[in-house]
Amino acid sequence: MIKWGLPLLIAIIAAAAIFTKKTFHVETVVAASPEAVWAVLIDSARYAEWNPVFVAVDGAYIEGQTVTNTVRFPDGSDVDMAATIKTLSDQKELRQTGGMLGFLTFDHQWLLEPVEGGTRVVQHEIDRGFWLWFWNSDWIEPAYSDVLEALAERVKKGSLD
Repeated sequence: MIKWGLPLLIAIIAAAAIFTKKTFHVETVVAASPEAVWAVLIDSARYAEWNPVFVAVDGAYIEGQTVTNTVRFPDGSDVDMAATIKTLSDQKELRQTGGMLGFLTFDHQWLLEPVEGGTRVVQHEIDRGFWLWFWNSDWIEPAYSDVLEALAERVKKGSLD
């Protein structure tokens, strides 16, 4: 029994880590066309000018490519995260994934949908891994809401230029 106890415990913890997940979802309507919103969203070189969370992106958004996102935490510290662009659907979806399987992975989507009055913009993210047991992620949805506000302002500013 002891012979199988430790491997079984490790297997249970590993499975729990892989299947542990948190979902984050925020959305707003930006008073602009999907084309205008998309133009700001995919201009990765200018994120530092407007985005309070993804303060820099090294690389271009090209499906299948890897970029490095510099993420700013509420305490002001920054961390670089490599992300693979999984989906780039013009004026509809930007999806990127990354992390370390079992430890912490992310699947982050920007979704755009034309609606009356502009464009519904959604940030939807699923994080998985055992680190979620220890990490306080309460800041993510409020921070992503701030990003949506900043995106709307940037789009509005762009239409004034």
